[in-house]
Amino acid sequence: MKWHPACKVLVVKLITSILIGLMAVPCLAETNSLQEMIGRANDQVAKFVEQFSEVKCTEHVLQEKFKADGKVELKDESTYDYLVILTNAGGEISLDESRLAIREGKKEPKKGVSMLVSNGFATLFLVFHPYYSSGFEFTDLGADTIGGHTFHKVQFKHIAGMRSPAALALRGREYPLELAGVAWIEPATGIIGKIDAGLASSMEDIGLKSMRSEVQFQPVPFANAKDVYWFPAQASVEVETPRQHWRNTHDFTDYKRFSVSTEEKVAAK
Repeated sequence: MKWHPACKVLVVKLITSILIGLMAVPCLAETNSLQEMIGRANDQVAKFVEQFSEVKCTEHVLQEKFKADGKVELKDESTYDYLVILTNAGGEISLDESRLAIREGKKEPKKGVSMLVSNGFATLFLVFHPYYSSGFEFTDLGADTIGGHTFHKVQFKHIAGMRSPAALALRGREYPLELAGVAWIEPATGIIGKIDAGLASSMEDIGLKSMRSEVQFQPVPFANAKDVYWFPAQASVEVETPRQHWRNTHDFTDYKRFSVSTEEKVAAK
């Protein structure tokens, strides 16, 4: 997240560096079933990271800025070809979003009005990646149903001082975000159906009053694929500072698998 005083644009950036780490260890009061469910989610997300980098989709972004009375002051819409790029350098795996504009919104909002630019929220599932999950406390809140599927609501809260998949970028520094929220996890498979996350503690001292994000996932079958993975269908983020209030909604549709091949040739002398 970057705060530019000159143009007053708030940028949300998720830090998505991924390494192979340890599985989350819940507190002793939690049951083995919760440990097993988190373990399945660890495995599911670790496999899903590679699958997510092998697809592309269409992303539609709706940006809204609100007045003090809650009415919409300004809105803008854009559409992109969207994909996540998986790289591995020196043993460190990272995910980076790539967007190619199909239809972009207004380049410049009206004078004195700033818009929120949000990136990376579709990858909130990284809370349950083995590299990050050891930095969170988990609590089973019981069963719930979404779209006919039975999930368990699992509460998560970041442990202070541990690594986090989200950070606030401000004036050249990065501040790990203390994320807290609830994930809907299918106990038998570890599939994540929904994530609702926000800040575990206030960051008003650096200009961030509140942040709330929700990511909804849907199964996406592909031809000749044995497994069906749940991909992000919608990611929304709402941010408030002491003086401004925004909400961005990202819709992801038309998932397609793609492959890239290269060929090397030796030039004839």
